[in-house]
Amino acid sequence: MWVLVCVSIAIHFPFFVSQSSHAQIAGLNTLTGLDLGSTGRTAGLGMDYLALYGDDLTIGIDNPSLLRSTMGGTGVLSVVPMFSGSTMGSITYAHTFDRLGTVSFGFHFMNYGRFEEYDGEENHLGTFTAGDYGLCIGWGLWLDSNFSVGANFKPVLSQYESYTAFAVLFDVAGSYVSDSRAFVATVMARNIGAQVVTFDETVETLPFELSAEMSYKLKNAPFRLFFAATELQRWNLRYEDPLHPTSTTDPFTGEVTRESWLAGTFDNLMRHTLFGVELNLGASLFARMGYSWRQTAEMRGVDAFNLSGFSFGVGLRRGRFELSYARRNYHLSQAPNYITLSYKF
Repeated sequence: MWVLVCVSIAIHFPFFVSQSSHAQIAGLNTLTGLDLGSTGRTAGLGMDYLALYGDDLTIGIDNPSLLRSTMGGTGVLSVVPMFSGSTMGSITYAHTFDRLGTVSFGFHFMNYGRFEEYDGEENHLGTFTAGDYGLCIGWGLWLDSNFSVGANFKPVLSQYESYTAFAVLFDVAGSYVSDSRAFVATVMARNIGAQVVTFDETVETLPFELSAEMSYKLKNAPFRLFFAATELQRWNLRYEDPLHPTSTTDPFTGEVTRESWLAGTFDNLMRHTLFGVELNLGASLFARMGYSWRQTAEMRGVDAFNLSGFSFGVGLRRGRFELSYARRNYHLSQAPNYITLSYKF
């Protein structure tokens, strides 16, 4: 019953906010750093969160519906050097209470670096910093051995030079786990909320997203497959790219050649998808790879092949200690490296 309630809220929420939040095109929302996963395992698989049954706290950080008592007493530290001196990271600890269940307590940050400050006459006034900083308190409830629900409470503070904004957000998720634990599926509504304090008395759009993810492990296979459907609250994720226009005009005849409806629909459909695979190389070593069609489409060059949209990672588990490393290719010039340490106290 509770799963149906949560799924219903997640599905209908975009219509509730449609009057104040129209089409959310990439780059037109504030706090977009909230969309970036900060752990190596998630990044290596190219996912925003993980639909996976296990004891690894990095699963429960972004997907609270899969928090479990076996994750209690675990700490996770993740650091991601980004672009031009910016850094992203998080620190999380989970504790299992007798009656309340397992609760995760996390601090997430996105430091955009140091900037030079000038006035209108180009006089140097010094330097300033900018960043987003947030808490994340997660809690999950298992309704039975197969169904679970969970939520993250995420107050976020943005500090850009002397300008400050504050927002309160929630993630709501529901998951299903098969009896064999081979199949796991999650539906999640992320970043539900509103700005409480604004930069200039203008309420900006938050990066709300409705998505679904599933993973499946074939019997006796040494790998697990991941698939995600993202941005389900809106259909059109395309825009007119001047480097790759959807229609061209012959300069001599004036004849216009337009992209076919089928090609455009397929491209738009694929921009909603993420794919990943995790390969078990032994008792303690894992290899991971992910792919985002949308990232490739938006970051492709004029004629050069590039790895935008691909992500790669490895994981090492020894006793209570686990190390994950990933490299996620966002665009042509740079790819951030994710380093995540996890320890069971």
